Amino acid sequence: MSFEGSTLVDWPSFAKAKGELGADMPRILGYFREDGVKSVTAIEEAQRALNTAGLVIPAHTLKGEARQFGALPLADLAEKIEFMARDLMESRDTPETILEDVVALRPLFTQSLALLEREANPAREGAGLRDRRPVLGFGRRATPGGGFGRA
Repeated sequence: MSFEGSTLVDWPSFAKAKGELGADMPRILGYFREDGVKSVTAIEEAQRALNTAGLVIPAHTLKGEARQFGALPLADLAEKIEFMARDLMESRDTPETILEDVVALRPLFTQSLALLEREANPAREGAGLRDRRPVLGFGRRATPGGGFGRA
């Protein structure tokens, strides 16, 4: 499964989440990173152990958190794993049929998270020193042309 960077994240959904979370965005995204790593690991371990039931909750969790940030392909893949695991539980079958989806999950999570973190970071590319205001000290103001003590 391969996606281009522009299709990994629904940017209007991301912007909405960023607007709602405000200054808490980096912290909440950090929770998504931690929870996502745990969920992906739990899904992989359940797959290795052929534990169909063990796929459901971490896939469900990852689906919801990814959707919150606009990582829709990741959310869709986690949802597919969740629903297929539920179906396999009903039929009392093992999860060999979803191995390919489980294998695709970690790279998709990693790529999606990298894009989300890049956009959430206020010091991302293009926001370098030119965007900072000079530190002037008390009672001083910036002068045009950077003159020293000139009005």
